[in-house]
Amino acid sequence: MHTFGVSGKLIMNAVVMYDHQSNTLWSQFLSRGVKGPLANQPLEIIPALQTTWQQWLNLHPDTLVLDKRGRYQDDTYEGYYSGGAAGILGEANKDKRLPGKELVMGMTVSGLAKAYPFSAISEQSVINDHFAGVEVVVTFEPISESGAAFERRLDGRTLIFEPAERREGFTLMRDLETGSLWQALTGQAVEGPLFGQRLERLPSHYSFWFAWSDFHPETELFGTAAG
Repeated sequence: MHTFGVSGKLIMNAVVMYDHQSNTLWSQFLSRGVKGPLANQPLEIIPALQTTWQQWLNLHPDTLVLDKRGRYQDDTYEGYYSGGAAGILGEANKDKRLPGKELVMGMTVSGLAKAYPFSAISEQSVINDHFAGVEVVVTFEPISESGAAFERRLDGRTLIFEPAERREGFTLMRDLETGSLWQALTGQAVEGPLFGQRLERLPSHYSFWFAWSDFHPETELFGTAAG
């Protein structure tokens, strides 16, 4: 097991970490070592949700909370979100397919990258897609502005999903093959013949478009001819 700290360095505006055991430098964005004894070694990606406290509490009522003594009220980066600056170092790859500060949910599969703009997934809360040889479903929770991606092939069968009526604070989707209902953020079936089954979560994270396209200049973009 390794423990990490912040090195103070940046690679294309993204945080660079170091581990206390080998002093290897690690790219937060690429999830791998970039310099030192463990260079090119990957970090295991554990899926996480960026969501509201209320939405998280609905999903996990017994959760533990990091006590920051009330320091959850302000976001010092609020001005940066709405400003025109592309990080500290600027853009390395000026991809004009989207505005630089457009939020995207980025996904990598087998070394290939694809971005789903928030402007698109907020209008289509359930997107059935095919990418890098994998059948995927991308979901969006509008209240908390949270997104997730799952493999939609289950037990040898590819499922097709559609939005379903929201219940008890949860955004749901329905598969057309069995009529089962699934939580859009967890990929778990909560009603129907597939009750208790869970879709495999695919690694993804939120990013500004300028950062995603810097690290993945050949990225596909959902909503374009290639995506």
